[in-house]
Formats: sequence, C-alpha cells, structure tokens
Amino acid sequence: MLAIGSYTLSSNILLAPMAGITDPPFRRLCRHYGAGLATSEMLTSDINLWHSKKSVSRLPQVDEAEPRSVQIAGTEPQLMAKAACFSMKKGAQIIDINMGCPAKKVCHKNAGSALMQEPKRVAAILKAVTHAVDIPVTLKIRTGWAHKHRNVLQIAEIAQKNNISALTIHGRTRQDAYRGHAEYETIRQVKQAIDMPIIANGDLNTIENLKFVLEYTKADGLMIGRAAQGQPWIFRQFNEILNHGKILTKQSLTEKQMIIIDHINAIHRFFGIKTGVRIARKHIGWYLDKLSISPVVKRSIFETDKPEKQVQLLDQALASPQ
Repeated sequence: MLAIGSYTLSSNILLAPMAGITDPPFRRLCRHYGAGLATSEMLTSDINLWHSKKSVSRLPQVDEAEPRSVQIAGTEPQLMAKAACFSMKKGAQIIDINMGCPAKKVCHKNAGSALMQEPKRVAAILKAVTHAVDIPVTLKIRTGWAHKHRNVLQIAEIAQKNNISALTIHGRTRQDAYRGHAEYETIRQVKQAIDMPIIANGDLNTIENLKFVLEYTKADGLMIGRAAQGQPWIFRQFNEILNHGKILTKQSLTEKQMIIIDHINAIHRFFGIKTGVRIARKHIGWYLDKLSISPVVKRSIFETDKPEKQVQLLDQALASPQ
C-alpha cells in the first residue's frame, strides 16, 4: 500500500486535484468508490482571499474521509508556509504543493509549473512549507517547462532534500499542456533515482494503461484526473482489476442512475440553488456523454435553472436513455 507520511492509504489509485471539479461532493463520491486520496482544488497562497464562498468550499470538510489533503499554489515561500499552516488549522492532514498547473493565468504569476524554471525558488518554498507544518507535504510537478528543459530529476532531488513525503509527476511538460500523449520514461528514471513515493499521472484512462504504467515506471501510486469525470465508480473497477484480476462489482444502469442523481442532489445541497445548478451542469454533461445519451437531451437539461427540474429531467433521461 502507498504511505504518505504516517498515513497508509486504502488504495494507491488517487483522484487528481482539478480546478472547478474536485469539490467536496465529487471528492466524497470518488473516495466512496475507492480513491485512496482526493485532494482539494488548488487554493492561492494568499489567505486574505480565502473568505470567498469559492475558497471556503475548497477547504477540507469535517465529514470528509481521512486523510484530508489540500493543494496550495503560489510563489512566495513565506506566503506558502502561512497558507499551509492555515490549511492545517482548517483540518488539512496533508498539504500538496502545486508546481504542475499549466494554465496561463497561473503560470503568468510564475506559479504552477512555471516554478520549474526556478529551482532555487522551488527549494525555498519546499523548505518553508515543510518547516512550517508537522503534517506530510507532497508535491505535484511536470517533467519540465518545455521539451528542451526537462529538469524533473533536479526538482525531485530538491524535493527529497526538503522532506517531501510523496511526489506526483504528470508525464508532460508545461509546453504540452494536455496535448499529445503523456510519456512515462521520465517518471521511470525519477523512480530509479529517488527514494520517496512516486505517483504517476497523465492519460491513465484504461486498465491496460494503468497496468503498463505501474509495471514500466515502478511507481508507487497512480493519479487519475479526467478519466474519473462522469464515472467516479472507475476507482472501484480499477482497484478490483488490479487486486483481483477482474471487476467484482458491476453497476447496472439503474445503480448508476441512483449514484448520479444522489451526486447532483449533493451538489445542490452544498452549493445552494443558483451555484449548484450551474456547477451540476458540467457533471451532468460528463455523465450523459459516458452513457452516450443524446446531446439534444443534454441541452434540454442545461436550459433549466431550477434544481428540482434539473434532477427531474436528468432522472427521465437516465431512466430511458436514447
């Protein structure tokens, strides 16, 4: 089993933190279906901005399964340390540092994967955060800033020297964003050179790919992102195949319908009517796409701004898929 600091996870297949997606209802759902860890959406290191409804919703919730992990992003070591301390006071049991996000609005502030261009600043941030808190600190990175600047091994060595408890590597550079295919040779090389848990990330969307990446890289864990959208039960399926060689628990369409409706209702309860309906739309879209339900049906559900009507139309679409 994968251990992060003093925490031994129930599974080595984890849910990736994704902006606007890994909110508390979705995190709970993925944990219920076997994700060993579900890290929150990224929070800025400026805690003065954490009083908005959006930021509060990203903090750990008291009823979430342990360990609770919060991801923070920023460029100033002391601000990052302060954010880590504040997260811990709010219930975080693991702090994850984002140095992998390729989004322009993040990189233009020299945060996210842009930090891989500045190894000295990386070291300063990791040192400040790990000295500020007495809980495990993990790090998420990419293979480098660009194809000609793959410095992931250098960053991994810095992480090891600064007591990082686990390292997640997305098999693309920042230049790649999410284009093309993830590569795993670089992750393999880091695993051979570094003595800490390594978690592989990128294009892990089929059991064949999961098996290949585990065998090829010898990674200690795998992190799934987009593959979980519209099918949170995928964690149970992947765990069962890896542990037993086959899927032991198959969800019928009726069972999936119940899971989906419960999820959408949970979104409405957590975020309230107006925001809940809006946030639910993207999850509904992913569910319907996975079930190959007509785009016309999807559009009709998206048109309503009433939670009860949204659930009613979705329930009807799931009950009689076209």
